[in-house]
Amino acid sequence: MIIAVDGPTASGKGTIARALAARFGLPHLDTGLLYRAVGRQVALAGGDADSPADALAATAFADSLLADPELRSEATGGLASRVSVHPGVRAALYQRQRAFATQPGGAVLDGRDIGTVIAPEAEVKLFITASLPARAERRYLEMRASGRAADRATIAAELAARDARDRERAEAPFVAAADAVELDTSALAREAAIAAAIALVERIMRPR
Repeated sequence: MIIAVDGPTASGKGTIARALAARFGLPHLDTGLLYRAVGRQVALAGGDADSPADALAATAFADSLLADPELRSEATGGLASRVSVHPGVRAALYQRQRAFATQPGGAVLDGRDIGTVIAPEAEVKLFITASLPARAERRYLEMRASGRAADRATIAAELAARDARDRERAEAPFVAAADAVELDTSALAREAAIAAAIALVERIMRPR
C-alpha cells in the first residue's frame, strides 16, 4: 500500500505521515527533506539557488547532510522552494523517491507532488491543509521551542511566498491530486489530526 501525503509547509503533513507509517507498519520518506538538502548544499557551496547548474550540482549532496538541523530552518525552506523549480533537480530526485514508493510492501511519502507525480497510483492520497495564520503560528512555536529567533509576520510572509512560487512553477506545480481526500488541520491539535488521518485511511482502504 502506498500512502501519499501532500500539503503545504506546517500543515501537519509530516507529523501525520510519520504517524501513518507507524500505524500501518510502513517505511516513511519526507521528500521535502531531499529538496531542503539540495538547497542547503547550494548555500554551503556558495552557489545560486536560482541557477539550474548550481542546483543540479547540489543534488549530489552527501547523505550525512540529511541530519543537518539547518535543513528545518525557514531560510533553507525558501532555498528548497527555489531549487525545486528546476526540471533537472526534480528529475534527479524523482528516481530516488520513486524507488522508495514502489518498494515491496509499500510506503508512506509526504511532500508536495507525491499524489500527482511521484506515486499517482497510490491507493491512498491525502491532502493536508491549514490556514496561513495557523501554519505560521505552528512554525513560530516550533522555532521558539528550538531556541531560534522567530517573528510571526515574517514567517507568514515566507510561507505565503513559498506557496505562490510552488503553485506557479511550470514543472510539477503544487496542487492536490484530483482524487485526494482533503484534511484541514487548522483547528485540530496534533493527536486529533493524526486520529482523523488514520480514520480516513481506514475508510479509504475498507473493502467495498
